[in-house]
Amino acid sequence: MEAQPRLIPVRQPEHATGIALIMHGGASRGQRMMVSPTQLSVVRMAPTAKRVAREGRGKLAVYRLLNSYRGWDTQHTPVRDVEWALDELRGRHGVLPVGLVGHSLGGRAALLAGDRLGVESVVALNPWVYPDDTVDLSGRRVLFVHGLADRIALPQRAEAVARRVAQTTDVGFISIPGGKHAMLRHGRSFDGYGAEFTAVSLLGHIPRGSVSSAVMRVLDGDEWVTA
Repeated sequence: MEAQPRLIPVRQPEHATGIALIMHGGASRGQRMMVSPTQLSVVRMAPTAKRVAREGRGKLAVYRLLNSYRGWDTQHTPVRDVEWALDELRGRHGVLPVGLVGHSLGGRAALLAGDRLGVESVVALNPWVYPDDTVDLSGRRVLFVHGLADRIALPQRAEAVARRVAQTTDVGFISIPGGKHAMLRHGRSFDGYGAEFTAVSLLGHIPRGSVSSAVMRVLDGDEWVTA
């Protein structure tokens, strides 16, 4: 049976003004496997989604995307799952600005799907990327958050992609000393930076006192920030 992507609602306000789509990572295990809601890479994004919902102040519809299959292969990539989700959400909520937030391979999917219709912002948390990944994200707000102790998705690769994306749009890059790939250490920082940036990008004005200094520096134009 062909696996299908799924949307898990986290917050569904009656009068949403924007949509946040949260995307998990998770490498393949040598064979094509369906995504399980209980796999660790999926479960890790639950607190991220809850933080985005909280920062959304009741104005953002927030969903977690469960990909159809683990990993990334030439037959079916997570980007196709994101495209399906964007169409599905447009049918549910109409035309609203969308923010993508992805971890690891989900971060790569967020970046490569960030040029789709309706996407206003992209957050890539410890994204697993190739240094030559290229996408034109003109007009979008983009934030990378990467742990400097990540040995699975190397921060140097993410920086190379961030500098390329920065040729066409504003990009912020927050480095987290000691942060590892799973985002368990400093987890509140990863979740908070991604959530705050998404909320500001989709909602516009948010009181400056409620935004962390790292995100505030990015929004003020300081592109490369060490938290």
